[in-house]
Amino acid sequence: MNPTIRLNSTVKRSDDLVSCDLDGETALLSVENGKYYAIDPVGSRIWALLEQARPVSELCTLILEEFEVEPPQCEHDVLAFLNALAQDNLVKVADESTA
Repeated sequence: MNPTIRLNSTVKRSDDLVSCDLDGETALLSVENGKYYAIDPVGSRIWALLEQARPVSELCTLILEEFEVEPPQCEHDVLAFLNALAQDNLVKVADESTA
């Protein structure tokens, strides 16, 4: 079972994934489970930012700079998106902050 991703979590892409850009959206293929995933433009931006491990709070800050969204909604949506990806092992927690 994957740990719940929180605002203080550091998240990274899982291994064994193939992705490509399709007109601003991202298509993912999980080699592990053989499933394809389609990610919308905002999710695609988050996916691109996860090319390196990042704290979720940093992801939210970057998304707030690029998209018109209120901070509480951004945090909610980013956490929901990342936790959905984690359910299918597409992302994983790289490190838990003790703060």
